[in-house]
Amino acid sequence: MTDDFDDIPVRHDMQTVAFYNIENLFDLRDSRYTNDGDFLPDAVKRWTPKRYKNKLRKIGFAISNIGRKETGKPPAIVGLAEVENSKVLKDLLESKHLDDLDYDYVHFDSLDERGIDVAMLYDTNVFKPLHTETFSVSLIDEDNMPDYTRDILLVGGILDGENVYFIVNHWSSRREGQKETEYKRLAASEKVSEIISTITQEDKDSKIMILGDFNDNPQNESLKRLVEDHSIFNPFETLRSFSRGTVKHKRQWFLFDQILISTNFFKSSKDEFEFFKANIFDEEFLKLFRGPFKGSPFRTYVGKKYKGGYSDHFPVYAILKK
Repeated sequence: MTDDFDDIPVRHDMQTVAFYNIENLFDLRDSRYTNDGDFLPDAVKRWTPKRYKNKLRKIGFAISNIGRKETGKPPAIVGLAEVENSKVLKDLLESKHLDDLDYDYVHFDSLDERGIDVAMLYDTNVFKPLHTETFSVSLIDEDNMPDYTRDILLVGGILDGENVYFIVNHWSSRREGQKETEYKRLAASEKVSEIISTITQEDKDSKIMILGDFNDNPQNESLKRLVEDHSIFNPFETLRSFSRGTVKHKRQWFLFDQILISTNFFKSSKDEFEFFKANIFDEEFLKLFRGPFKGSPFRTYVGKKYKGGYSDHFPVYAILKK
């Protein structure tokens, strides 16, 4: 793969917070609770044990290297999207590149119609969760029936001696059209706004990080509202360009994956975390290296066709420094 990440000195004054949509991490069992029919050994996609293990190994390798160039170590916190259940998280943490790291996870099953959830990995050496909770986004479809989507995950705890809240998101997709589905993402944004208000009512100085695949770019209304209504900074506003993003569709880049932070991460203090930098983790090993889609994310599947890659999204990360 790559040895670019070796021999970098460990920075004990820095921690990486990452987010990664890992593209349909389903196990091999048929579950009546999730829409996993495509991801079975005898299904159209032929989701075999070999392919599953390959996916776990690749995702584990990617995760273990996010932020390593800056900090010399794997990330402290990793928000995840598109995990089927706790089993796939256990299997991921036991895979080749993560099994010797001290990660644990927070995960709750949601009622999402596709059967995919968000989750959070954390390094037990530097983070201790004190509060975990999920919030559902209430949506109604055109038939006036409940439209179930991913829950929003809130994890509060002590990161390297400091109290920090993480809000992990995977907002509704644009599959039926950007305008047609915008109300769903605005509803999710409103729910996150409520969560932030609840946290800051208890302690107005709470440090908050909002991570996720928002299926919107930084300049879209759903994200601009969060920035404007709360003391929130979005470092990804300046990162999107014609040649860079986290997901590519019809030859166009989108920056759907982002990490937003409360502005008190800019308060200078000797022993508290400050925001240092944020970036897209778009290393060469995560990209297609030839063909018409060269430079795009190296995916596991394109439709029903198995490609053997990592994910259709690049991860994103933020570095905190003391």
